[in-house]
Amino acid sequence: MPKTVVIGVTGSIAAYRAADLCSAFRKEGVECRVVMTHCATKFITPLTMATMTQHPVITDANVGDFADRPEHLALGDVADLFLVAPATANIIAKMAHGIADDIVSTTYISVTCPVLVAPAMNTRMWEHVTVQENIATLTKRGVKVLQPDDGFLACGDYGKGRLADPDVILDAARAILAD
Repeated sequence: MPKTVVIGVTGSIAAYRAADLCSAFRKEGVECRVVMTHCATKFITPLTMATMTQHPVITDANVGDFADRPEHLALGDVADLFLVAPATANIIAKMAHGIADDIVSTTYISVTCPVLVAPAMNTRMWEHVTVQENIATLTKRGVKVLQPDDGFLACGDYGKGRLADPDVILDAARAILAD
């Protein structure tokens, strides 16, 4: 039986890279389902993600349209891995504090599978004590958090905060799925 990865996409310029992740997973025979925050849909369309996964994409705007069982629970039933990529400072804070007010944070609260988070944000945001405390909280709870890459950021700054290379994310996901 194929594995299923549920990918939570949040509002970062790096959201377009989630399409590459879906494509790579599908090439390996891994089913992908996508949930997107409202802000994520400003960076990449649900149509793009649905095309890449061959499944409807659940957004804050269409939640409740696809299933008799609430989508976040239905996805929690089938997920072998919940991957949040890119993970903004906002979603990391919601996850750390149990706030479930969008489809990605609600899905996180409902899954029982392993969780992998790939942060993407400006260096100053990444280094902020609040973000680091939230990362530590998630790590203590068993969430696997990938370190962001160093490099040029969309804002023009150079530093740590770029979404980890898709191959690094895929390797981490493969390791989790193999257990």
